[in-house]
Amino acid sequence: MRYTTFGRNNGLRVSEYGLGTANFGTGWRAGGGWGPGAEPAEARKIFDRFAEAGGTLIDTAENYQAGESEQLLGEFLGADRDHFVLTGKYSMNGVGPQTVSNTGNSRRYMVQALEASLRRLNTDHLDMYWVHAPDGLTPMEEILRGLDDLVSAGKIRYFGLSNFPAWRVSRAAAIAELRGWSPVAGIQVEYSLVDRTAERELLPMAQALGLGAALWSPLGGGLLTGKYRQGATGRISDLKAVGFFEETAQKTAIVDAVLDVAAELGVPASHVAIAWMRQQGARAATAYVPIIGPRSVAQLDDYLGALDVSLTPAQFARLDEVSAIRLGTPHELNAWSVGPIRGGDASVIDEPAIPVA
Repeated sequence: MRYTTFGRNNGLRVSEYGLGTANFGTGWRAGGGWGPGAEPAEARKIFDRFAEAGGTLIDTAENYQAGESEQLLGEFLGADRDHFVLTGKYSMNGVGPQTVSNTGNSRRYMVQALEASLRRLNTDHLDMYWVHAPDGLTPMEEILRGLDDLVSAGKIRYFGLSNFPAWRVSRAAAIAELRGWSPVAGIQVEYSLVDRTAERELLPMAQALGLGAALWSPLGGGLLTGKYRQGATGRISDLKAVGFFEETAQKTAIVDAVLDVAAELGVPASHVAIAWMRQQGARAATAYVPIIGPRSVAQLDDYLGALDVSLTPAQFARLDEVSAIRLGTPHELNAWSVGPIRGGDASVIDEPAIPVA
């Protein structure tokens, strides 16, 4: 596995995959979350196999498997803790009843949640701390100042915003820079061939500002493996909120194209979907890091096999075209007007290597 810095505005080195551990444990077996996950023994095998392959980026959250994911990682990391880049999230609790006092983005709950996560993880710091999702209440200044204080206290090293809209992330980056606080290091968003809406604002923003991008659900909740066409069940039935179905003609066409390219290359469809994302990231001037979430060693080995797959330019273009989305306003208007704005012929001016912020 290769490594990259997580964006251009920091020196944090991460593996090209992040291991998502929402499936570590069985704390959600009673019906919460998106399924039962892996038994502890299987989770340990997944962790060890990921480490053997060179993986260092580990992604967890306070609410994954009702806290069991963090507890298991505390055991697995052991004396090798400093070898790994350990990231966590707060906002949703999930360990016990969710109340107005133990959820949200406030500095009060931020500190409370971090201390509880550190105890479960058996560590004194996190390398990256994510605000899991906006609560619609807490001012960005409070979030940033709280996170900056945690950096100063040595409790976290870096922080980022997960599932926040682009305008809030860009505003946060500007506030942090102007106030002299620790910078926003990255974003975490959903992205795959069947959901490219992050290309409207979020990914161009990350590219322009030098933020890293951790991308979850790279297989579209399993849709891009093609297995659901054979009646298989799994995450697509466990978590309707982020599961994908072939409810549109475009999604059917995307899965058809992935399966066709997979047949041409003689590889599983999942390899094609991941290869497209990796090559898409290679075209951007920032880090695209897929967060993979295997429930078994076999699923992890499937993800690892994708690292050896490359698409031809024609195959990449076919997938890119079939999965393209409308960018909407103002992007479509601006694509037309760039010629007149640049003197009538946009082709005579070289584009900057990094997009203008």
